[in-house]
Amino acid sequence: MDWGMKNRLSQLIQADGHCLFLPVDHGYFQGPTRKLEAPGKTIEPLLDYADALFITRGVLRSSVDPKRSKPIILRVSGGASVVGKDLANEGITTSMEEALRLNVAAVGISIFVGTDYERESLLNLAKLVDEGERYGIPVMAVTAVGRELEKRDARYLALASRIAAELGAKVVKTYWCEGFEKVSRGCPVPVVMAGGPQVDTELEVLEFVYDGMQRGAIGVNLGRNIWQNDYPVAMIKAIRAIIHEKATAKESHELYNSLKGEPVAVR
Repeated sequence: MDWGMKNRLSQLIQADGHCLFLPVDHGYFQGPTRKLEAPGKTIEPLLDYADALFITRGVLRSSVDPKRSKPIILRVSGGASVVGKDLANEGITTSMEEALRLNVAAVGISIFVGTDYERESLLNLAKLVDEGERYGIPVMAVTAVGRELEKRDARYLALASRIAAELGAKVVKTYWCEGFEKVSRGCPVPVVMAGGPQVDTELEVLEFVYDGMQRGAIGVNLGRNIWQNDYPVAMIKAIRAIIHEKATAKESHELYNSLKGEPVAVR
């Protein structure tokens, strides 16, 4: 692996081998998502506690201060929306030259294994990996499932994650599931957990994050379960305690409860 590729990965995966990525790319197919209507205001108080942002080029340029940015994972796939026929019908929307211009640490793309657009999305990933290898930029593959939520089981996610690794992804973002160790053990590159829709309680989030870390994940890529929370700074600090401080779900929940009433500092 070339120096540039190693350097970019080291920006994302911290010295302890773990990571906390904050995705704010939801608008690329959902539009103005709840509590992400003004992305700059959402991102600002959370930035200090994230290891990297997963973001589109438009929101990066319009809403993130380049003088205090974190490492960037640039969302480079899209072309479908929630009102269209099929969310899986994505293409590559952003060139690798643009990624270099924005000085990103990695690029991210969704794959849709088991859908009508499986082949196209996998070939998109392969093409992006070729370009990434040329320029020293790692690719994170996102094992998207669209509306087919029943596919979030270990057998399917292990299949999709392994295919992503086989095609050259350096990191795979996938969903937590029962028996998550089947997913992580079958994937020869680091796996980070996605959050999906906001769940009912903070403890549920912290429990699946802790469980996934015990079963082989190196970290998380959580968005809505953080910035849609009533106390997003307390929530990201609690999750960070699991990822980087080896806290249990119970300990991190206690931390969340102790922090949620604190005022948020505004720079």
